[in-house]
Amino acid sequence: MIREMQNSDLPAVMQIWFASNCDTHPFIEKSYWESSLPFVAQSVAQAEVYVAVEKDSIIGFVGLGKNGYIEGIFVAKTMRSQGVGKQLLDFVKAKYDSLSLSVYCANTRAVSFYQREGFCILTEQVDEPTHAAEYTMLWTR
Repeated sequence: MIREMQNSDLPAVMQIWFASNCDTHPFIEKSYWESSLPFVAQSVAQAEVYVAVEKDSIIGFVGLGKNGYIEGIFVAKTMRSQGVGKQLLDFVKAKYDSLSLSVYCANTRAVSFYQREGFCILTEQVDEPTHAAEYTMLWTR
């Protein structure tokens, strides 16, 4: 089931956010994610966020910024490659006519996922805080 995030979901969401970033971005220092936690927690609490729930546990989430910008799709490690990310993406595709996002080029698994789901690469740039190359990708209905 996918539903809108509630305030009580924030600890579980942030745990998934932190673990997922550390797991999928080994090319970025863990200290970067640790130092980002307070800001991200505050941002997530005020953003448009949808959670995937199974057996009363949050197993993933998608966060959206302005104009259909996907801030990220994050799935608990034990639930990856089981369709949770696709369910979350399909959920937001039903709400928007176009979606955009940034993804680190070195996160080839995520890049492939988004391309498979109809996103195309628009630009490549460097993410200033991490100095890592990233793509801006776009999907339109």
